[in-house]
Amino acid sequence: MSRVHRRHRLWFLAAEGILYLSFLWLDLFAPQLGWDIPFKYGAIVLCVLYLLPTARGPEGPLMSVALGFTLLADLFLLVLNRWYLWGVACFCVVQLLYLLRILRQNRACLVLRLAVRGGVAGAAMIIPCIVGVWEPLTALSLFYFSQLLCNALDSLSCGPPFRLFSLGLFCFLGCDLCVGLQNLTTWFPQVPALWTAFTRVGMWLFYLPSQVLICLSVQRK
Repeated sequence: MSRVHRRHRLWFLAAEGILYLSFLWLDLFAPQLGWDIPFKYGAIVLCVLYLLPTARGPEGPLMSVALGFTLLADLFLLVLNRWYLWGVACFCVVQLLYLLRILRQNRACLVLRLAVRGGVAGAAMIIPCIVGVWEPLTALSLFYFSQLLCNALDSLSCGPPFRLFSLGLFCFLGCDLCVGLQNLTTWFPQVPALWTAFTRVGMWLFYLPSQVLICLSVQRK
């Protein structure tokens, strides 16, 4: 890595660290103000800006598009706080793009891996039908989560060059587990308040590190 790239990475990490600590403080001590949203969305915009110079590299175009869909998903889910179906659909596209990145690196046992992935996705989407809570948003969310889980596990087979990417995907998984646990309060209102408070903070506690790690995993030209 050149000196210029190291300097860019240092500034990127410093700026993300400031934004991260700022919105975590707001989440913990002043959640009612809503000031955390500009910090959170700004941190994802900064990831996009950091990744743009890689667009001419081997992985730049694919990952730039993936992060663009991530930014769009957060626009729906975080900033606008509406059109959740479109937001989750954007995250589905992100996971499919991550799958392409993984397959570029490792195509061994391709048919078997895709079959397992399809089976996991099918099983995840059948669950709402069994428990009687099927709706488009629930089904799409479970499809998205199944692909994220498969991507995280599948990335482990790609070797040391993908360690940052794998770690980022597992942090992504931690974020979505917090989202799922918080949504359980819709059906189980007796869930302890401490649990609810942790999952509310835990979503972005894991989410921003996941995006930063994924950005750092992209090869720079």
